[in-house]
Amino acid sequence: MGHRRDRLDTRQKDAAAQKQVNAVRKQAERIRRDARMMDVIKTGRLPYTPDVMSWLSRKLDKPSSRITAADIAGLG
Repeated sequence: MGHRRDRLDTRQKDAAAQKQVNAVRKQAERIRRDARMMDVIKTGRLPYTPDVMSWLSRKLDKPSSRITAADIAGLG
């Protein structure tokens, strides 16, 4: 019984360590994505591609169908 519990504890510790490693990678990717999306926004105009609209929706905390040019101008 104790052997199985030890394996589970080890697995939980490994998962916790992996989350810390992945957090750094994800943070760096978020920074790159923000820069990439801002470049697209500066060069383009509404309507943007779905991936840009989804990003804008998260940043503005608003459904993409309700995003206006004034909202985007206030972002950058």
